[in-house]
Amino acid sequence: MERYQEIERCIIKSYRSKLWAPFIRALKEYKLLKENDHICVCISGGKDSMIMAKLFQELHRHSDFPFEVTYLVMNPGYNEENLNKIIENARIMNIPIVIENTDIFQAVDKIDNPCYLCARMRRGCLYTLAKKYNCNKIALGHHFDDVIETTLMGILYNGQFQTMMPKLKSRNFVDMEVIRPLYLIREKDIINFSKRNNLDFIRCACRFTKGVYDKEFESKRKEVKELIKTLALTNDVVEQNIFKAPYNVNLDHVIGYKKDNKKVNFLDEYDDEIS
Repeated sequence: MERYQEIERCIIKSYRSKLWAPFIRALKEYKLLKENDHICVCISGGKDSMIMAKLFQELHRHSDFPFEVTYLVMNPGYNEENLNKIIENARIMNIPIVIENTDIFQAVDKIDNPCYLCARMRRGCLYTLAKKYNCNKIALGHHFDDVIETTLMGILYNGQFQTMMPKLKSRNFVDMEVIRPLYLIREKDIINFSKRNNLDFIRCACRFTKGVYDKEFESKRKEVKELIKTLALTNDVVEQNIFKAPYNVNLDHVIGYKKDNKKVNFLDEYDDEIS
């Protein structure tokens, strides 16, 4: 049996409940995939996007309705070692990637705050390339832990309550959606699957991480990750509760909220309410 076949068997058999089932459940629950969709699976080279690509490949092989998949590696300027690592992992996992080279890292190298501009440029390139390959949806590899960490970071560091959505419509690219098929998958299960199959992925290919640009953001995410882990030691449902909180927002008991960028305050209709 080829190594990629062992990986596929592990997904369907040993990790069926941890990877395959929540992947399928997210697709169905959030209506992420429809007949005749063309999915651009965005592969950064990390564990999450590579596992997502393999899950889509398995689904495409066994699906009972038609859809297409393009496995895209948008290269913003990775060094040779990281790019070769992505190519080698794709070969091991038998994922038919297409690589599109850009000069994003070079373009933002000399500015004071490259991370914000880099993120915008990368997202813009992804949309443009997805259109090039006639895709109507872009799949990103954010998982359950990314969702709850982002939710808590917003509360603690930005004073706002919002979550990472399972799908979003693009405002600038007509008929394009971003979807997050790993929405219900735990990071620990992705890590354990990778270790079991002796898969070693790149961790961070950004050339700026050795500097000071994103250290503050990463340290905050690490703090929140550790906080959640500590809380979970004495409350085994804390992670699920953070995840479920955005599903249970009671507008009768919030001071204010935003809708279509318009602020709504509870006082706006307070005097009109019946006691």
